[in-house]
This record gives sequence, structure tokens and C-alpha cells, in this order.
Amino acid sequence: MNKQAQVIVVTSGKGGVGKTTSSAALSTGLALRKHKTVVIDFDVGLRNLDLIMGCERRVVYDFINVINKEATLNQTLIKDKRVEDLFILPASQTRDKDALTKEGVCTIIDELKERFDYIVCDSPAGIESGALMAMYYADHAVIVTNPEVSSVRDSDRILGILASRSRRAELGLDPIKEHLLLTRYSPERVKRGEMLSVKDVEDILSIPLLGVIPESKAVLRASNEGTPVILDERSDAGKAYKDAVARFLGEQIPHRFMQSKNILERLFGAEA
Repeated sequence: MNKQAQVIVVTSGKGGVGKTTSSAALSTGLALRKHKTVVIDFDVGLRNLDLIMGCERRVVYDFINVINKEATLNQTLIKDKRVEDLFILPASQTRDKDALTKEGVCTIIDELKERFDYIVCDSPAGIESGALMAMYYADHAVIVTNPEVSSVRDSDRILGILASRSRRAELGLDPIKEHLLLTRYSPERVKRGEMLSVKDVEDILSIPLLGVIPESKAVLRASNEGTPVILDERSDAGKAYKDAVARFLGEQIPHRFMQSKNILERLFGAEA
């Protein structure tokens, strides 16, 4: 087994905060840094990751087929066409969430650990079975939250579950390493009192800040095009995800996009 293989769950308390966008961006960023990476869609029944990764037409078999031994991992993994070291394991659109079993997921994670450096688990929102399964084997958790009270409160609940219901918690191992990813951040709206500040969110959740992703039209554009936004090098969101990947890999990089842009930056800076 690859001793260095790490399982990362990308999770949140509520839906619509940018989890799948973040899973796509972080896994792409790790692969761009020459780490062999697979991203797994745990959202059985919905399945969005393949759309954001632009490989929906190439899905033949899915995660549940592998668990049920109806297909092998080799048959099911989709190799990304843009990034050399990146693979996607899609979810099933037709099965029930209960088709995910702890034993089945464990077998697949162990097999993937033989072949990959990073296994990124794109979790469904909340605390239903698919989400709990995505969290269970994690070594790292990226908590995706928007700067609003309900989103942060739900993320706090997820932190409690990560601390108590993971495999690491059950076996008494070191706890899951937690990372905060704050998405859809707008310094202007913080100034107007419409959003929590970075400091507010940090004070409530008390976990290390991995990145601040600015509110950006580029995110929606990238999703519609089936391209992870991290590949859009002109966008602030793409740059922010690149910074987050670098920090995850241990680099000390100052946080950007936390202050309002001045007039010159707005006139001559990159498109949002």
C-alpha cells in the first residue's frame, strides 16, 4: 500500500456552498502538482461531479457497479483529458444512497490507495448515509462554508461528526486534519454587513483557514463549460484555489481576495 496515500473529504453542512466545485478544483490542483489523484463522487442519485469535470458522456460504469463487483476499477475510472495525473470515479444516478456500504467503500478506498497519492471524496451535503460514508475514511476534511450564519452553524455540526464518527475516532488514531475553505466571499458585502467576515467565521469554527474563494462569475462559467475553475488562470477564483492547494501541500502563502479592490485593480486587474 502507498503509505503516503491520503483521503480528503470535501464536506459541508448545507447544499449549494460550492462543494463539488471545490472538489473538482482541489483534485485538479493536486494533479497539476504531479500528485496522482482520484476524485470520487459520493452523491449517489444526483451526480454532478462528472458535469463539472466535463466527462459526463464518458461515464459507462459507476462507483456502485464497482462495489457490487459488476465492473472493475479499471473499467470505471475516467482519465481526465486535460490533466495527466487526474482520474474521476463517478456516482450512480439510478441507485439508492443505501447502495453504499461501509465494507464496499473500504475495499475500494484500499484499492485506490495502492495506486494514488490523494483520494478526494466529494461528499453530499448534510449528514445522510452518503455523507457519513464519504467522511468515514478521511485523513483530511476540507469544510466548505459560505460567510453566512446558517452555513457556518451547519459546518460546526459537521465538525462534531468528523470528531466522533470517523474511522480515526473509532480506532483512537490522530484526529482528521480539518481545513476551512470559505467560498463566495465578498469584502464589499462584508463591509455592508451582509456577510460574516473571515475573522467571524474563524472565531466560530476555530479551524485553520485553507483558502478564501471570492464570489466570482468565473465559477458558474467554468461549471457550465465542464472545466474546473482552477484551470481559469485569469480568474480570482482560479488563483484562490491554486493558493489553497499550495497551502494544503505545506507552502506558506499569504491569503488574497480578503480586501476590497481599489479602483486601479478594478480597472486593470484580472476578470472576476
